[in-house]
Amino acid sequence: MSDLPKKVDIQEEGPREGFQIETGPINTERKIELIDALSETGLKKIQVASFVNPKRVPGWADADAVIDGFGAKEGIVYHALWLNEKGIERAMQHSDKLTHMGSISTTASETFMKHNTNRGFEINREVQRGQLKLYKKYGIEVRRASLMTAFGCNFEGSVVPETAVERLREILDIAAEEGTDIEILSLADTMGWASPKGIKEVVGKVRETWPDKRVCLHLHDTRGMGVANVYAGMEMGVDLFDSSVAGLGGCPFAALKGAAGNVCTEDVVFLCNELGIETGVDLDKLIEVARLAEDIVDHPLPGSIMHAGSLTQYRGAVAAE
Repeated sequence: MSDLPKKVDIQEEGPREGFQIETGPINTERKIELIDALSETGLKKIQVASFVNPKRVPGWADADAVIDGFGAKEGIVYHALWLNEKGIERAMQHSDKLTHMGSISTTASETFMKHNTNRGFEINREVQRGQLKLYKKYGIEVRRASLMTAFGCNFEGSVVPETAVERLREILDIAAEEGTDIEILSLADTMGWASPKGIKEVVGKVRETWPDKRVCLHLHDTRGMGVANVYAGMEMGVDLFDSSVAGLGGCPFAALKGAAGNVCTEDVVFLCNELGIETGVDLDKLIEVARLAEDIVDHPLPGSIMHAGSLTQYRGAVAAE
């Protein structure tokens, strides 16, 4: 497949993804400031918090206060992450602001799952069944199934496409048992193992197996392959990406000190603009938010476009000559 999509949907995960890994505490008001700024860029989906155990992820001990504090803007879907039933129950207390996006998940690597959620495959299957039942209880629509470490794992090594498909099939079978039809398959490069070749191999196998499903890529930029992997995904017809403003974040359980966050949102938007692909996002406003993010965390962030700027001003200067 070589035709690029005409439009790409971006799901912003900077607030949730970013603040979970920062070593120093980030002031609640500054988290709110970032969310409010992102709401002015044209982004339509923003993941604003994580309802997880504060002992394991202290950066989100203030999740309830952050959600109470930000100003929800009409037309934007704000949602949160949870890993278990307790997290879902907490999220339900904020139904006035949050859109609850039900999902189920597994990993290609059982070792990573044990580090990340303190459970193995067998227990996880029961947990996902329990979550599906809880989603039904609260009327939460379940559209997405996620596979973490879909391209490789620092604990177990490379992941072949057949393993990715096998793990996805297990989780889809669980959904089917509960009468749930999954629409989106999310492939997460949790530890930054993917290259364009690997993206095409895994996405190709997944598309071959489930041609009726929409594929989402959740790409980390640990080895600088993030934007290249986005392009490879788009060449395979992928039109849905998770990203993180300024490259905020990184998985705290990846066994890698330099684990990077999601591919930078502003870099993805720049790429799409250069290719004539619509995103609905104002790049100049997003660049300002990326610089704000760097100020909030008080250390350099890896985004490229946030430092170099867009080409608009330079093209305008040349045209005026």
